[in-house]
Amino acid sequence: MGNADIRRRSRRRLLLAVLLPTLLFVVSLYSIAYGAISIPLSDLLAVLSGQQKSVYRTIIMDLRLPRVLIGILVGACLAASGALLQGVMKNPLADPGIIGVSAGGGLAAMVTMVILPQFSYLLPVTAFIGAFITAIIIYFMAWEHGASPVKIVLAGVAVNALLGAVTNGIMVVFSDRVQAVLPWLSGGLNGRSWHHLEFMAPYALIGLVLCLFAIQPANLLLLGDDSAKLLGQRVELQRFLLIMLAALLAGAAVSVAGLVGFVGLVVPHMIRLLIGEDYRFLLPYSMVGGGVLIVLADQIARSWFDPVELPVGILLAVIGAPFFLYLLKRKGPVLS
Repeated sequence: MGNADIRRRSRRRLLLAVLLPTLLFVVSLYSIAYGAISIPLSDLLAVLSGQQKSVYRTIIMDLRLPRVLIGILVGACLAASGALLQGVMKNPLADPGIIGVSAGGGLAAMVTMVILPQFSYLLPVTAFIGAFITAIIIYFMAWEHGASPVKIVLAGVAVNALLGAVTNGIMVVFSDRVQAVLPWLSGGLNGRSWHHLEFMAPYALIGLVLCLFAIQPANLLLLGDDSAKLLGQRVELQRFLLIMLAALLAGAAVSVAGLVGFVGLVVPHMIRLLIGEDYRFLLPYSMVGGGVLIVLADQIARSWFDPVELPVGILLAVIGAPFFLYLLKRKGPVLS
């Protein structure tokens, strides 16, 4: 890489460091203020600052603010999870859905909601546990004198298909109870409240903080297993821990938002195209970018199709899949 490329990449990093947080702030305010009932900016700021009580206080504090905060955390978790998996597996198409983590969380949530509805209050916990156990199973299924990225992807695809078949089987057997579950499987933030945020936040925040400690090993794994071992790294242990961290992040997101796709796949890929593969920048920028995408997509899904509220997972799939195919065709994969 020449000096000109280095300077250009540095300028992009500086620009995104300012642009992404600004976008997140603007999109969050827009999402809180705009909807079936639009709220004047003056009233919005007065309620958020606690200066006065407003007729809009209930709408802002009880409905829209927790939904926006959950959206930020969901987007950050999914984008960080995708960024880690893409690096660990050296595959720009890797995300929580590829290795079956999302499917594991979805199956656990399906069992809870359909077969054991009396334990529905434990939904975030069961979805997280399902995602976590699935990641462990996939890793050990791929283990044979080491777990290569290719083996992990292949094992993940197989487990993903199996979990999908089990989920479909449950939907057929308990068809009379499925209607209440379909919106969750489509992915969305409808009806999310402070209660859901309290369940999710500990897992999400712990995972996001642990990402700070994942930066160095993720960068070293990009050099290749042999080079990392020559530098004294325990490659298999680091890969296992990074995959577990990705599972924690994905499980936390799935537990409250359902099966939301696209975010962990495309956001890190786009950030990588702009600023490169250095995880010192890739991880935090992806987190903020994921938050921007989820909050904006959720706002569009709930307000642009009035009186119907479209699940954000469907909107992201419809918009995101063609865009990603175009991006992949034009730029080509980044990781080899």
